[in-house]
Amino acid sequence: MIEVLKDVRVLEQGTFITGPACGMMLGDLGADVIKVEQPGTGDPFRAFKGGLYSPHFQTYNRNKRSITINPKQPADREKLYELVKTADVYIQNFRPGVAEQLGVGEQQLRALNPRLIYCSISGFGPDGPAASRPSYDTVAQAASGYLKLLVNPANPRVVGPAIADAVTGFYAAYGVLGALYERSRTGHGRKVEVSMLEAMAHWNLDAFTHYYSAGEVMGPFSRPRVSQSYVLECKDGKWVALHMSSPEKFWQGLANAIDRPDMFQDPRFASREARIEHQEDIIALLAAVFATRTRTEWCNRLLAEDVPHAPMYGTDEALEDPQAKHLQLLVSAQHATMGEFRTVRPPVTFDGERSLSVRPPPTLGEHNGEIDDMLHAARSTA
Repeated sequence: MIEVLKDVRVLEQGTFITGPACGMMLGDLGADVIKVEQPGTGDPFRAFKGGLYSPHFQTYNRNKRSITINPKQPADREKLYELVKTADVYIQNFRPGVAEQLGVGEQQLRALNPRLIYCSISGFGPDGPAASRPSYDTVAQAASGYLKLLVNPANPRVVGPAIADAVTGFYAAYGVLGALYERSRTGHGRKVEVSMLEAMAHWNLDAFTHYYSAGEVMGPFSRPRVSQSYVLECKDGKWVALHMSSPEKFWQGLANAIDRPDMFQDPRFASREARIEHQEDIIALLAAVFATRTRTEWCNRLLAEDVPHAPMYGTDEALEDPQAKHLQLLVSAQHATMGEFRTVRPPVTFDGERSLSVRPPPTLGEHNGEIDDMLHAARSTA
């Protein structure tokens, strides 16, 4: 782990994805992230596949310590307040008003620690007509206009991973980092707020820019048509992705790779504008051609012609690719009781050094004794 946030302490009272993703991002940078969880059950994501260590939980909770605290109990609340006094950042993703009921609202915690960066994550923002509504990933994607860019009208169903949840957590970490930098100059803490709706609206910036600049309402095929992107099934049932973009040299390379150097004599394929207009015809042509060779054969041919492409991997293949192995994307660590934990390392390198070490996600309350000892030591030196 590259500890650019060494000596920054983060208290994360988050559940599911948005709050934990923010905490994980800071933990990946070396912050001491203490996850505050409910005794007995912890983060509800723990139990999504039975037990208290589900893959859902593991995804967003590496590089953290876990302590169990029930803020409704006076003694536990006092322990939480002691931790707040030692913290640089506090993260919560409760519905608006819940934090204050639990005694962990911004003003309540700032009275204990004026330098605290207080991060509040919500679904629709702290106020307004929708503030009290429940929000999950699909809700935020839909409300921001993003989901409509993913759903195929011919087969309308929600697809893909939890984008809005993860994106919101990443934006929250971005805000926290900005506030920490400012505090290094001013000495003052900030309240950082981000909602899933705001995060996804910003993530959807390209579609809004097209609408307000050119009056174009983008659909699920708008960008792939303009960027000339394709997914094609090969003879062995495996798939290849192409992103042809604008340079003519890529199209000429593709024409050579598929043994159709004369394809541009067809008016439908003779120019970029024509290819955009007739993308369905290109899809039909390429689908028939790519069905004649295996994925490996096509990748070799495309590589020889410098065509922008990649195998369309599943998760069982992606990290076995030679380039992924060269970049050491897969890292692992051994948990004392839960065994081997494998994950994808943080993508950012510092001075050429990759972050290859990781702390496995904690079991519930794993660090209760360790953190109690830390607080006891702090009381002794106060």
